[in-house]
Amino acid sequence: MRNAFAFAAALLLGGTAWAQQPPTAAPAPHGHGAAPGAQQRPMSDQDMIASAMSAAPKSVAEGATIVVMDANNNARTLRQGTNGWTCMPDSPASPGQDPMCLDQNAMEWAGAWIGKRPPPDKIGFVFMLAGGSDASNTDPYAASPSPGGRWVDTGPHVMVVGPAVARMAGYPRGVQPDTTQPYVMWAGTPYEHLMIPIR
Repeated sequence: MRNAFAFAAALLLGGTAWAQQPPTAAPAPHGHGAAPGAQQRPMSDQDMIASAMSAAPKSVAEGATIVVMDANNNARTLRQGTNGWTCMPDSPASPGQDPMCLDQNAMEWAGAWIGKRPPPDKIGFVFMLAGGSDASNTDPYAASPSPGGRWVDTGPHVMVVGPAVARMAGYPRGVQPDTTQPYVMWAGTPYEHLMIPIR
C-alpha cells in the first residue's frame, strides 16, 4: 500500500491540478510476490488499464479515471473517467500486486501523507481488491521491515482514511496485526487508517 499511495500522491505534489487530471502514483518500496528488482515485461496501456480496474468493483472501475506515472514521475491519463474515482495499475517498482482505486478525499489524504502535511478533515475510501503489503504497520515512511520484522501482508481489502479513524475504538493497532480481521495501520500518526479485509 505504501508504494501505491506514494504513486497516487505524486501527481498531487507535482503541480498538476486535480481538476485537470486526477492524481496518480509514484514508486516507493513495498510489496510482496516477486523478488525486488526482478525484471518484468513492459505493460501495454490495455494491460495497465486492466490492472487498475482489478482494484475495485466493476461498478466503480468502469467509470474511473485511470492514470499511470512513468519512470520520471510524469503523469499520463490512460482513460478519462466520469465518476470521480482514480485508479492506478500495479507499480513495477513494487515486487507485489498493488493496484488501487481512490475517491477524491482519499487522494487528498494521500497527498497530505506524502507531503508530510496534516490530512484534510474528510473521510476517504480506497479499494485494493488485489491486496497489498507494507513494510510497517506503525511507521508511515518505512521503506522496509525493521530488523527481524516482516512485511504486513493484507489480501483483498478496502481502507477508510482520514482523521476520524483516530476516534474509531475497538480495532487492533499492533505491530503485526491479524490481517484477516479489520485493523488500524499507522496508529497514533496523522495518517492512521482502517484496513478492512474482504474474503
